Amino acid sequence: MNVPLLDLKPQYAAVKDEIDGAIAGVVASQRFVLGPVVEACEEAVAAYCGCDHGVGVSSGTDALLLALMAEGIGAGDEVVTTPFTFFATAGVVARLGATPVFVEIDPSTFNIDPAQIEAKVTPRTRAVVPVHLFGQMAEMAPIMEIADRRGLVVIEDAAQAIGAERDGRRAGSVGHYGCFSFFPTKNLGAYGDGGIVTVNDPARSAKLKTLRVHGEQRKYHHRTVGGNFRLDALQAAVVLAKLPHLDGWTDARRRNAALYRRLVGELPDDARARIALPHETPGRHVWNQFVVQVADRDLVKDRLAAAGVGTAVYYPVPLHLQECFADLGYAPGDLPVSERAAARVLALPVFPELPAASIRHVASALADAVLTS
Repeated sequence: MNVPLLDLKPQYAAVKDEIDGAIAGVVASQRFVLGPVVEACEEAVAAYCGCDHGVGVSSGTDALLLALMAEGIGAGDEVVTTPFTFFATAGVVARLGATPVFVEIDPSTFNIDPAQIEAKVTPRTRAVVPVHLFGQMAEMAPIMEIADRRGLVVIEDAAQAIGAERDGRRAGSVGHYGCFSFFPTKNLGAYGDGGIVTVNDPARSAKLKTLRVHGEQRKYHHRTVGGNFRLDALQAAVVLAKLPHLDGWTDARRRNAALYRRLVGELPDDARARIALPHETPGRHVWNQFVVQVADRDLVKDRLAAAGVGTAVYYPVPLHLQECFADLGYAPGDLPVSERAAARVLALPVFPELPAASIRHVASALADAVLTS
């Protein structure tokens, strides 16, 4: 049996008529950049996330970049974030001339550890960027308490967590900004690059909309320097057509995760003891990835590939040890929890259309792999 890490074709087959009709509508309108379809997408996604405003942008990376730009963050500023995340989280900080300051993660959730944030705050700190990794929200209440007390902006990197909930709030609705990605592999994916920034402040929303069109407030008149961060109407149409199906797909992901838990729990003691299952906090985990931890991870990955199981490593090198950040002065051992996670994590298939028989095959293959590694 071959089980891919992700297969987008079954999802498309299920919603083909809706997607094709939405794309055809944009083509017929010949309105390809911004316009009414983008506005409808912005309103619908913002409402889904429990926010007042949404600003469609060109990617999840540009969502983060735009939020930082809207706050005027640049040279001389520091931004506190996690080292265990996709590169863009810190890359956008460096692009603006600011300095990413890395805080250790919680070993159970992989999200930033709120208890360690305040020790990294200095007079130069302007913002905190918590990441809702793999589809589970970070612990936002203490983060917001620190930010409010220290006068910091909170930018939620919710690229992997649309629809996730904690303490009755959805991802992207708690901080000052929520940044989402519509990359095709995300739970709500477009057919190319795209993203959105959610906010509850109308002034921030207006500034984001100005910055995404080169700082233009009326045609060819620029009060500030922005960039070309617009969301294409074709991508917005795809997202808008898929949004009504998102909760159903999330429920399927959650069922798949629960089945993995049950099957691993039923393995013989010697196999079960070698597999660390992901920790799920109270709330709603949307399982963009189902990530286990194992010793000899690379060997286990190879053995699973031989058994026909697709896997991936998110992320093999924590950001504080990336070559491009060498000048920040971090060394191996500085953030040991993140480094241990990077050496042990392995993502298993969990996409909504994954059959139960495939999950059983993965669990069985995983048991064999850890016992022979």
